[in-house]
Amino acid sequence: MGDNMEMGARFEEVLQTGDFGRLAELVKEYATDDFVQEWPQSGERLTKAASLRLNEAYAERSGTSPTFKYRRMLGGGDVFIVEGTIDYGDGIPVSYVGIGEARDGKIAKLTEYFANPFEAPAWRADFVEKMEPATA
Repeated sequence: MGDNMEMGARFEEVLQTGDFGRLAELVKEYATDDFVQEWPQSGERLTKAASLRLNEAYAERSGTSPTFKYRRMLGGGDVFIVEGTIDYGDGIPVSYVGIGEARDGKIAKLTEYFANPFEAPAWRADFVEKMEPATA
C-alpha cells in the first residue's frame, strides 16, 4: 500500500513550480493503471495514456503554453483538492479547482473545473465585500 501523504506532498511541490511538464512526469509515476481524468464542463474523460499523450501534444495543437499559479491544496486521506489559476498565454486568469481521489498511494481519479473571470452584477453590491480578483 502506498502513502497518500507522500504522493500529495510530491504533487504540491511540483504544482508550486507551475511546470506542467513536471506534473505529467508525476502522473506517469503516481497514476493508477485505471486512472481517469474528467472535465465535466466540456464533457470529456481521459485515460492515463490519453492524458499523457494530450500533455505531450498540448503546446503544438493548442498554440499555447499555459502556466499554473498554485494557491493551495486541501484534504487528506483519499481526497485532496487543489486551487490555482491558469494563464493560457492571454493574461486572462482562469480559476482552477481539481479534486483528486487517491487509492493505495496513487491517484485514481482527477476531476477538474475551469472558470473564466466575470464581472459581478451591480445588484449584488449591497450584499458583498469586494476582494481582489484572481490574477494570472
